[in-house]
Amino acid sequence: MSDSRDAVLSASGVSISYQTQNPVHAVRDVSLTLHRGELLGLAGESGCGKTTLAYGLNRLLKAPALMTSGEIVFHDRHDGDIDVVGLHGDSLRIFRWDKVSMVFQGSMNALNPVLTVRAQLHDVFTTHRPAMGRTERERRSRELLGMVGVDPDRISSFPHQLSGGMRQRVMIAMALALDPQVMIMDEPTTALDVVVQRGIIREIMGLRERLGFAVVFITHDLPLLIEISDRIAIMRDGRIVEYDDAENIYRRPQHEYTRELLASFPSLRGVRGDFIRSGTRRKGARNG
Repeated sequence: MSDSRDAVLSASGVSISYQTQNPVHAVRDVSLTLHRGELLGLAGESGCGKTTLAYGLNRLLKAPALMTSGEIVFHDRHDGDIDVVGLHGDSLRIFRWDKVSMVFQGSMNALNPVLTVRAQLHDVFTTHRPAMGRTERERRSRELLGMVGVDPDRISSFPHQLSGGMRQRVMIAMALALDPQVMIMDEPTTALDVVVQRGIIREIMGLRERLGFAVVFITHDLPLLIEISDRIAIMRDGRIVEYDDAENIYRRPQHEYTRELLASFPSLRGVRGDFIRSGTRRKGARNG
């Protein structure tokens, strides 16, 4: 993967509210930049605005959610800068999967239960690559399953015939289908056991190294982000309260809330709070 630090997606002053009788300001004046090939971790407690921000970055907000201010720019490697907020119709549809894809929270349960994996993968290409023939769709679908660690022969299976981890891997394969430059992953390992979680994380990291896409990885699991991320943004009450290299977040957290998050995960070798002081980051994690 290239070490190039050029931006692929940037947000400036983004605010999002839920326009109810008493408006809820879910995201408040958020600015961040995602670089090519980077894994940007987004951490914070439930309800802090992580998922709402992710939906805003990908233009997936639905009423009553409304982006009230700010700009989002996608820096396409082929077509130059794209004003994401200004996209509509076919341009928006193409952007969502060709440029930026998303693995949704709880997505392992999002597969259509009455369609085979083949039908659902083929549908991606039928919709977005209509010129692709059936033989090529089949070849590419099998290739994608192999890339995410699923036996390509499971392409004929229905979702209920797959384990939770395999269903999640199929969803990741679908997100990779059109070779996006950015993948947004909203708690992609939720509800999976620890061994399966680690296997999927390894697959994601390996695919990122191989294919060079950037990742926004959303979770409340800050120790996991410290292990795998280049940079981390800490959210609280809709705002980013700390935004730094993962190494600095781990060793020199500046905000009290970040220190509280770190202290909330007990060390395996000591009392609560020792996580901040003991151990070392995984050596393979990049330092941004």
